[in-house]
Amino acid sequence: MPSTTPSPTRSTGHPTALQPSFEDLGTALRDVTFVVVDLETTGGRAADGGITEIGAVKVRGGEVLGELQSLVNPGHPVPAFVARLTGITTSMVATAPPVELVLPSFLEFARDAVLVAHNAPFDVGFLRAACDRLGYDWPGFRVVDTVPLARRVVTRDEAPNHKLSTLAALFRARVTPEHRALADARATVDVLHALLERLAPLGITHLEDLAGAADPVPPDVRRKRTLADGLPEAPGVYLFRGPGDEVLYVGTSTNLRKRVRSYFTAAEKRGRITEMVRIAHAVTPVVCATPLEASVRELRLIAEHAPRYNRRSKHPERQTWVRLTDEAYPRLSVVRDVRAGTPHIGPFTSRQTALAAVEAVHDALPLRQCTARLPRVARTAGSPCALAGMGRCSAPCTAAGRADDGYDAVADAARTALTSDPSSVVDALAARVARLAAQERFEEAGTVTHRLRAFVQGAARAQRLDPVARCAELVAARPTPAGGWELVVVKHARLAATAVTGPDEDPLPVVDALRATAEFVAPPVAPAPACHPEEAALVLAWLEEPGVRLVHVSDPWTCPVRSAAAHTDLGAVSTTVAGLWAGPGTPDETTEHVADPGSVATMTAC
Repeated sequence: MPSTTPSPTRSTGHPTALQPSFEDLGTALRDVTFVVVDLETTGGRAADGGITEIGAVKVRGGEVLGELQSLVNPGHPVPAFVARLTGITTSMVATAPPVELVLPSFLEFARDAVLVAHNAPFDVGFLRAACDRLGYDWPGFRVVDTVPLARRVVTRDEAPNHKLSTLAALFRARVTPEHRALADARATVDVLHALLERLAPLGITHLEDLAGAADPVPPDVRRKRTLADGLPEAPGVYLFRGPGDEVLYVGTSTNLRKRVRSYFTAAEKRGRITEMVRIAHAVTPVVCATPLEASVRELRLIAEHAPRYNRRSKHPERQTWVRLTDEAYPRLSVVRDVRAGTPHIGPFTSRQTALAAVEAVHDALPLRQCTARLPRVARTAGSPCALAGMGRCSAPCTAAGRADDGYDAVADAARTALTSDPSSVVDALAARVARLAAQERFEEAGTVTHRLRAFVQGAARAQRLDPVARCAELVAARPTPAGGWELVVVKHARLAATAVTGPDEDPLPVVDALRATAEFVAPPVAPAPACHPEEAALVLAWLEEPGVRLVHVSDPWTCPVRSAAAHTDLGAVSTTVAGLWAGPGTPDETTEHVADPGSVATMTAC
């Protein structure tokens, strides 16, 4: 697929001619300025409590740079239990400055620093609430919570819990916590330094490492995070490679580096993927011009390599279709391929779903279900089957010495239901669901509804794919946020070329170049596309997005007015059931109101 994107590059994890600098690793913890803060408050909730004391200590590289401490008038009495716990009484804060005078001093003291607190959500929550009440913008501090860090490196054998007083005693802090802000902040400083010492052997030596330091990630997985170094922060596809350069997993993202780094944190909770990361030794990025190209390339690479850790899209050849056979007395058949000149619906992701769609048609039309190939004119009459006795088969096998012309009408009705207007099937099954629901046979009604849904979705999918699969070339454009254009060339539903133009660039010459260099695509047998069905779905979804404009189309791109897409919400079923349950004497407005979604859907072309 021609594109303006650069060629793939590989991050092998082995030494190369390019020596990365120390700046590429991030900010060393010894160079980070931390402001360790602790608050005393009148309650446990920021919404209805107030701050009574702020204490903060500024440190860098183990050295104390400054301290800030102030009592704060909360504007209301201090509860008795809080006074007993902290020793801060209402009389002590009565003459203290209010929070609107103290908060600006703290924000200035903590500017450009990393906030640290023990149980940080509590302290930061009160500070943010105070900013909101006073109309201040929250500076967006990076926050480090010592509680999850302690859970990572302090075992239950060492300490029964992770309270500040317990950790301060364990690490022999120079200050004992006493529920006063400055003392507790000083104790938290010693606890922080002790935790960082324990985290260093685990490879957590930079500020960027602290973001995932509390993640319960095995060390061998965390060490693999270097595989993300050097990856571009751009949309594209990434391939995890294992021994022998085997492709283990293929994924896509709008930010390759950020997405790959997430595999080495606790954000990744899939056991199979963690197993994959353990054996991966390299990540290959493929930068793409647009997210659409990235999604398409992902599908193609998965289909090409069949990675063992990808669960979807590996075997497009396993998708099934339902075909109305080309013979004297047509019947429905579940098949793997599409043949010219015969109606099809699908593709279906499983054979079971395809069989459910077949059963939906059989419930509505008396198509024959036997697999024998019948001559147009038989010399002797056959024996009717049980289905013929139940009126579910028109039994063309019983005709002798003449053709069963009545079966032609049944075959034509099936052909219409599959290719254009499925209302004959929808109406028949909707009535049956309504009867079963009225008899309170809800499980059977659910089974019929499942069959109907499988049919209309398969028919809608085929009717949607058919016109774009027949179109030899389609060029479309969509404006980008930067003011340029995202251009695509689609051939028989396959993405053949893509590019992005700048805001001051004339897109028409780029369109001409794309058309001239686009991939050659051989015509498929419609409605099957010349690509993975999921790729065709991605392209169609992009073409139908708001703002997309057709630049060139070689063949008509249309869908039937009364297509199956009008019934995918099963509005006819709900309308019929509601009409039956409404009973006599119910105002017509009720039925009309329920029918609105189906009526609107029927007027929708595709």
